This record gives sequence, C-alpha cells and structure tokens, in this order.
Amino acid sequence: MAIGESQIHRGACLCGSVRVELVGPPVIVAHCHCKDCQRLTGAGHSTGAMFSISQFRIDGKVGEHKLTSEAGNEVTRVFCPACGSPILGRNTGMPDFVTVSLGILEDSSAFEPGVAVFARNRKAWDVMDDAVPSFEGQPQWRPDEPT
Repeated sequence: MAIGESQIHRGACLCGSVRVELVGPPVIVAHCHCKDCQRLTGAGHSTGAMFSISQFRIDGKVGEHKLTSEAGNEVTRVFCPACGSPILGRNTGMPDFVTVSLGILEDSSAFEPGVAVFARNRKAWDVMDDAVPSFEGQPQWRPDEPT
C-alpha cells in the first residue's frame, strides 16, 4: 500500500508524553547500522523515516543529545526525557529534514525501507532483506536528489 500525499501518521513515545504527527510519504526510509544507532537502540540497527520539517509536528517536552558524525556534521538525537524513547534525529548536513524513529508510530506497516547504511557495522545476527540496497557507509546523497 502506497502512502498518500495527505495521509497523516501519528505516534508517541512509550509513556505518551511526546507526540508526533507526520503528513504524506517520507523522503526515504532507512536502516542505519552505525555504532551510534546501535547504542541508541540497543539493537543491531535503527530504522527511521526522513520527512521535511514542513511535514512534521511534535508536541511535548523532549531531551536532546548532540554528537559529531563521521562526516563532521552535528547530529542531534531527540528523546523523551521521561521514558527514554528515541523520537527523531536531526543532522546539520540536512537542516530542513528530520528522521523519525519508526517504532514510535501507531502504524508503520506501510513504510518500506529503501536503503541500509553503514552496513560495515552490521552484526551477523541482524538479518536484513537482501533486496534492500546496502552501503558500507553513508552514501553521498541529498534529500532533493532521486535515490
């Protein structure tokens, strides 16, 4: 099922203190195997959907943690300070976009991963669909370019 241009996606953290609303299809959905995402999730990867900030709304008090990416960009991880749920990530290399953690959405079943990045860090036990294009690091791609 394709995601329609006006379809609204809602989500919340584990305790419900932080709520998000997204409109339309994401720019891209990605699995990320970087070590930071592994630490963030406590799993082998994170899965997020990138949206333009114009398609995104958030309500509730959030906490932030900033770090420097391998490419030298500042990455901000946004989370619920009450329950610790990861909400989204922002990257200074793509300032007009947010990447929302798919696990917080009420229904993420229509979202299909289009890429796996930082595959060089993939754990043998973290099995992925071989049909999803995989990159050893972060590909040189911008949201305004076709995938």
